[in-house]
Amino acid sequence: MIRNIITVKGITPHIDDTSWVADNATVTGDVVIGKECSIWFQTVIRGDCNKIIIGNNVNIQDGSMVHGTVGRGDTVLGDNVSVGHRAIIHGCHIEPNVLIGMGAIILDDVIIPSNTIIAAGALVTSGMKIESGYIYAGVPAKKLKAIDEVTAQIYIEGTSKHYVEYKKWYNV
Repeated sequence: MIRNIITVKGITPHIDDTSWVADNATVTGDVVIGKECSIWFQTVIRGDCNKIIIGNNVNIQDGSMVHGTVGRGDTVLGDNVSVGHRAIIHGCHIEPNVLIGMGAIILDDVIIPSNTIIAAGALVTSGMKIESGYIYAGVPAKKLKAIDEVTAQIYIEGTSKHYVEYKKWYNV
């Protein structure tokens, strides 16, 4: 198994033993990955500019990038966050129980509150204010509609739970 876990500036990523990192994903520098996470194929998590903290039961799907800007705050993903394929998470805070859609971009200084869905392809611009309980879509992202309990269970909670199971298919 080839794993690109790289020490930068004397800091080696810490990845919980219950988490899984795909063979061709890259994790560098000041990164902490919690329990039962999955980091999928061709994902890059670059903790070279600032700290990246990833909670428990987080999945960062294929081809995604997590990074930040020098001199700005840490990048934080709370528990039970799902990051869709090819998304960019940059210098922001994502609170627990959030779904970030495929190809979405979340820029610096944004806080994505719990119980929020950022739709596929959405662009959340730097410093944008997001309200909990809604789906945001578009470029730039705008509030689309409220999230009902069924949608939250299927898409936010369901995706996170499914990815904890999917990683087991890879002998973890």
